Order: sequence, then C-alpha cells, then structure tokens
Amino acid sequence: MELDFITQNAIIYVLMAWVVIIVVAKALKLEKYGFELKAYSLVYKNKSVNDVLIKVLGRTKRGIKVFADLSVIAGFLMMGFAFYFLLNNVSNYFVAPDGFSELTVLIPGVTLTSAPAITYFLLSIPIVLVMHEGAHGIVAALEKIKIKTGGFAIFIALFAGFVEPDEEDFEKAKKISKLRVIGAGATSNVLFAIVLGAIMLTNPIFGMVLESIPLFGEVILNTFYELSQGVLILSIMENSGAEQAGLLANDIITTINDVQIYGPADFPTLNPGEMASVTVLRDGQVLEFGLEVMSSPDDPERGLIGIMRDNSIPYTPVMNFIDWTSVDFNISMFLLWLWMISFFIGIINMLPLPILDGGKFLHIIIEKRFSDKAVNGIMWGIYGFTFALFGLNIALSYIKSGWFTI
Repeated sequence: MELDFITQNAIIYVLMAWVVIIVVAKALKLEKYGFELKAYSLVYKNKSVNDVLIKVLGRTKRGIKVFADLSVIAGFLMMGFAFYFLLNNVSNYFVAPDGFSELTVLIPGVTLTSAPAITYFLLSIPIVLVMHEGAHGIVAALEKIKIKTGGFAIFIALFAGFVEPDEEDFEKAKKISKLRVIGAGATSNVLFAIVLGAIMLTNPIFGMVLESIPLFGEVILNTFYELSQGVLILSIMENSGAEQAGLLANDIITTINDVQIYGPADFPTLNPGEMASVTVLRDGQVLEFGLEVMSSPDDPERGLIGIMRDNSIPYTPVMNFIDWTSVDFNISMFLLWLWMISFFIGIINMLPLPILDGGKFLHIIIEKRFSDKAVNGIMWGIYGFTFALFGLNIALSYIKSGWFTI
C-alpha cells in the first residue's frame, strides 16, 4: 500500500525535489557563478565553452571533419526514418494493430512513476544532452563559427542543453557548414546509441526491448539472438487442469491455443472454465493436451493452466562474450535507458518542428531558393503536417491504452 501511494503520487515528490533544488541554489548564491534562477527554471551559461571546444578540435580535427560530413547525410536519413516510422505506425493502428507502437512523453512523476524509472531517466538525460550539444559546438568550431555561451537548463522535471553560436558568424557561414553544425547533435546521439546497442546485443534483456520495435527490432533480434524452444514447466499445481491432463515438470510448453510460446510474455489471456490446447516437448517428443483452465487464487477472473513456469528471458545472445549475470541488474537497466533515450532523442530531434533541429535543418535547405514569404509558408505547412502526425501517434496511443506509465 505504501509503495502504491508513492508511485501514484510521484509528481508530488518531483515538485518537492524541485523546491529543495531552488532553495539550495538560492542559499549557495549560485547566481554569482553564472546560474539564472526562476521559480520554474534553473539555467547555467558558460562563456568559456568556445575555448574548450577549440582545444578539443585541435586534437581530433581529422575525425571531426569526417563526422561533420556524415552529419549532413545522417540528418536526411534520420528525418526520413522519423517520418516513415510515424506514418507507418498510424497505418498499423488501423491495418495491423499488433504492429502499432505506443508513444508517450517521458515526464518524471507523470508517465515515469517508479523510483527506478525516474532514476534511470535522470541519469541518462544529462549524458545525452552533453553529447548532443557538444557535437553542435565542436562542429561549429570546425566551421569557424564562434560559440558565445553553452550550458544547460532545468524546467522542474524537463531538461535541456544548449550551445549559443554567434549569430553573425552563423549567418555568414556556408549552407553546408550550417547543415553540418545542425545535423551533428542528433548524429552524435544515434551513433552513440549504435555503439552502445552493439555492446548490449550481448545482453539477453536487450532482446526484450528489440522485440517491441517493429520490423527494425525484429530483424536485429532474429540475427543476433537465439529464441528458446518454449517455456519450461517447473512444477504442476495440485488439482489443476494441467495435472488432470497429464502435464509434467520439465515439459517445455511450445504452443497454447496455437499461439507460439517462446517466453512467459507470449502466454495468451485465458478465461476460467474454457478448454485450452497445450503442446509440449517431452524428451524430444511433441505431445498435445487438452485441459480445463482454472481460476487464479488471487484473481478469480484470470485463467491459469495450473503450472509454475520458468520466467527466464527467452533470448540467448549469439555474441555472449559478456557475462551479464555477474553485472548488477540496475547497470543493465541504466544502459538500456541510455540507449533508448539517446537513439530516440536523436531521431525525434530531426523532425521538422520549430523547436527541433530538423526544423532548422530543413529551413536552411530551402532558404534563398524562394522568397522569404514562400519559405515561411512552406515551413509552416511542413510544421503543421509534422505536428499533426506526431500528435496523432500520441492520441492513438492514448485511445489504445490511456496514459500508460513506466
């Protein structure tokens, strides 16, 4: 009961934490050190960022040049992928509902209600933002565009990072230079996610994440993971349908009512009193049983076949050179969150919306090709379409399952 109260009222704890942050910041007089404090925000700006970026560039200039050129190509690819995903997802809602991916905005205390989820999120966001803004800044230094300030901002439960280029330098820069600078942030996030994802392919838990990503995740899952034959029966409940039908411990369940079973998540919903068809592997032989579904002792409306099952993750990595069983579970979960946030922030950031990199990227491509009035009209048309498409994905997610929490 106490845990339920905490998770259901997580927003209260987030607001309390924000009050503590503001009070401490005021007490330490952080305004003297470049912080700007308001009731709803805390902003830090540093004017020495440009010097730091130039020093970093001096040691990595050749690699940054390659990365900057890659960022332009990647910008187009990420924008295209984002549109494809959102359009395909809306189509799936009506045509193939099982392939529809629910979207939600991750907000601590609202959609993130458990302490672990909030912790993983808060630890991941600063890393992703530093990488994103650092990439903008270092490519700007390469293109000889001065960075006036850099820093971060916190708006109660939302985070943002920024580098502020010199407006005059940016306007004078070549179009390709501007595209390199703008595309660098999202590209750095996605490249980092790819590298981290390659490492996580050795982790069975990552297979469960890939399972939820339509097409793209399924291809990777089938390539880098081996699925279990089914779910192992650990023991049989007394006087259950499973016992009466003749199922035994160590049988491996492969199908229930013709639904293929690879892991516990594949078990279909059953109603008490109905008959279920269960196929098992026993000593290499395929056997089929018909049994009556029993009521759960905890929930009379939930049906059980009457077994204690092995709830292990059903995915075995092909590349298993890291023993994740010896790694703390929280580390695995943090890395999964870091991968997820880095990848999706990178992709979503390239959507053409006014506050995102994709909007600036597209505007630079078409500016000076048409009159200013025509460019503004085109951009606002694209903004409207993108906003409607993104909003429709969120709205359909709400219709399907409400505001689901993590």
